[in-house]
Amino acid sequence: MNHINRVLAAAALSCLLGAPAYAQKAYDPGASDTEIKLGQSTPLSGPASAFGAGAGRAVVGYFEMLNGQGGINGRKISFTQLDNAYSAPKAVEQSRKLVEDVGILAEVGTIGTAPNVAIQKYLNGKQVPQLFITAGGRRFNDPKTFPWTVPLYPDFETEGRVVAKYILAAKPDAKIGVLYQNDDYGKDYLKGLRAGLGAKETLIVAQASYELADPTIDSQIVQLKAAGVDTLIEQSSSKAAAQSIRKVYELGWKPLHIIGGSTASVETILKPAGLEASKGLVTTQFLKQPGDPAWANDAEVKAYKEFLKKYASSANPDDYSVLVAYMNVHAIERTLQKCGDQLTRENLIKQATLLHGERLPMMLPGISISTKPGDYTPFRTLRIATFDGESWSLTGEPLSAD
Repeated sequence: MNHINRVLAAAALSCLLGAPAYAQKAYDPGASDTEIKLGQSTPLSGPASAFGAGAGRAVVGYFEMLNGQGGINGRKISFTQLDNAYSAPKAVEQSRKLVEDVGILAEVGTIGTAPNVAIQKYLNGKQVPQLFITAGGRRFNDPKTFPWTVPLYPDFETEGRVVAKYILAAKPDAKIGVLYQNDDYGKDYLKGLRAGLGAKETLIVAQASYELADPTIDSQIVQLKAAGVDTLIEQSSSKAAAQSIRKVYELGWKPLHIIGGSTASVETILKPAGLEASKGLVTTQFLKQPGDPAWANDAEVKAYKEFLKKYASSANPDDYSVLVAYMNVHAIERTLQKCGDQLTRENLIKQATLLHGERLPMMLPGISISTKPGDYTPFRTLRIATFDGESWSLTGEPLSAD
């Protein structure tokens, strides 16, 4: 055998011996050759059931659709969804059931700050991925303390920073009044706004908070108007946002009014508040709004609505939580695809935190996800949009919080 043949033979033998090790499959509890077990607890009852039920149905429907198409890498998704009633103790109970009884590979897409805070320590202690949660608190981006928790939602601090950057460019002499919900949802946003304003933090001349259970925020709006505010920035829940839009209009007050991105739905927030009253509103966006006429003929919006009609007919396509859930399950699918046959919990987290410029269906132009092992922040860039009385119009280029 000449030298070349010996080299080729050695190379072939090396490949042959190495092939089984290279192709070997790796599974953690919840994964096998035929299925992947995933779980989620969501508020199907209780104070947050209005958005939990619709979003929950969309997630179930998406996995039904995937299974009908053969699953992910040939494996069907076995999905278990339990009701946490938006209760912290109930959320912990349901996570224990999913991990210890059902045997899931990961808990995915759990909605809301309170439930996710409650289960974070338990899931991280068990080294079970708390994957792509729908909560915007900065506390969920803490790879050192909670490496198994990965968010998939623009954190509220980032949103506040982007709004600050917009204000400094569009109205540098603003007299800002802030209305915020008195919890992490509002406080993180306010923290980001102040940080983004930097030395111009003194532009904030007044602020008012409210409790989620408050029946009305009319007095806070009157208070901010009386303070001479010409730029009203708010991070409010759906009900409070609709109330504030209406009250500002009824008072004949015409500030530059900026609302949180989670309350920018034309169908569920602006129409109840009044389209005329909503004219001129400014917000941050990262997803296309299905009820917005601007996207009526968009291919992704049409596909989204067709999916819901077939697999989750009871879900309202204009419900923001349904829209976010739709984005979320696309991210779960893509991450599982990247895992291939290495379906371990460690690899799932690895793939989820190595997303570079990933764009998911329904994301606005210029928006993508980027995560890295030392920083799980999924969104660093948002768009500014202005409401013209009928639809939202994107304003300027994408703005980075950095």
